[in-house]
Amino acid sequence: MDHLAGILVPIACGCVLPIFAIWMGVRQSMQASKNRTQIVLAAIEKNPDMDIEELMSKISPKKKLLKEKLLSKLLSGSICAFLGIGFLGSAIFQDYKGGMCTDDLVMLYISGAVLLGIGAAFLLNYIVGKKMLVKEMEAEQRKLLEEA
Repeated sequence: MDHLAGILVPIACGCVLPIFAIWMGVRQSMQASKNRTQIVLAAIEKNPDMDIEELMSKISPKKKLLKEKLLSKLLSGSICAFLGIGFLGSAIFQDYKGGMCTDDLVMLYISGAVLLGIGAAFLLNYIVGKKMLVKEMEAEQRKLLEEA
């Protein structure tokens, strides 16, 4: 039974969980689109002279600003980097102290290195994006101030 659980857990985490997450995301976006369509149809039935484009702009989800996208990358990078540092620190401590299975210790080192690498990639993406998109972010900011 342990052998079967050792096979099923990675399969569930590697295959079933991502497929379920994608399915839930697609289902949620389809439901949101269906709700917006119903709102527009009801508005057209009640007032055929209504400006549909204005209504659609009001009920459609707002696009994230470039600054918000960059800040989310900074947040993700920081979280992943700190988790990676924590895993590596824990692995080093366990290695120094002893008493942990070698396979588990190796997995702890690998997990920490992978998380640290992902965090570094997000942080690098944030730094490069911030330098490259300065003018676009300023233009976006001016556009928001003009609309308000």
